[in-house]
Amino acid sequence: MSTDSLVHSTVERLRKNNFTADFFESREAAIEHIYSLIPEKSVIGVGGSWTVQQLGIIDSLENQGHKILDHNRPGTKPEDVLEIRRQQLMSDVFITSTNGITAQGQLVNTDGVGNRVAAMIFGPKKVIVVAGTNKIAADLEQAQQRIKTTAAPLNNKRLNKPNPCVKTGNCVDCQLPTRICTVTTILNKRPMLTDVHIVLIGEELGF
Repeated sequence: MSTDSLVHSTVERLRKNNFTADFFESREAAIEHIYSLIPEKSVIGVGGSWTVQQLGIIDSLENQGHKILDHNRPGTKPEDVLEIRRQQLMSDVFITSTNGITAQGQLVNTDGVGNRVAAMIFGPKKVIVVAGTNKIAADLEQAQQRIKTTAAPLNNKRLNKPNPCVKTGNCVDCQLPTRICTVTTILNKRPMLTDVHIVLIGEELGF
């Protein structure tokens, strides 16, 4: 199957699994679509996501009059991080990415704390999941392998975690207290009470 065919069939499978899913060739078109999904003066939670950071939309959203709940913002006091994570669960819109999207239309994610995956499942009025087509995997096994060999090592490195996968380039099921792979979720279908919009972009984005 060609890359274009895989992308479009994945979008169709996501829709069959009751997600709202759209594909955009460029990040510029995707960003305009994301803006259109957000009501005026929304409270927006931001999940830990290198993809979202790459899009550079957070400051723009704040300039549009939205309130941003981002626990990763520079200068955030450690004692405020937990409270911001809790507030994200009650946000109007939660924006994040996913570690993997299977060709069968499933979302696969691994978290350390679990706030990102919790908010993707229940709480926010609307969830926007943005991802590059590099996140598409053939099946659950490949998606989980992608997390172990790509997402986990690179995110550990980005977060300056002293976990062994930073050096090995592959998950070794470490037992360190700094481990960020403790919760794995699979969304086989859209959670019944959550409005989930998946925005696929025809670029390599995130880990």
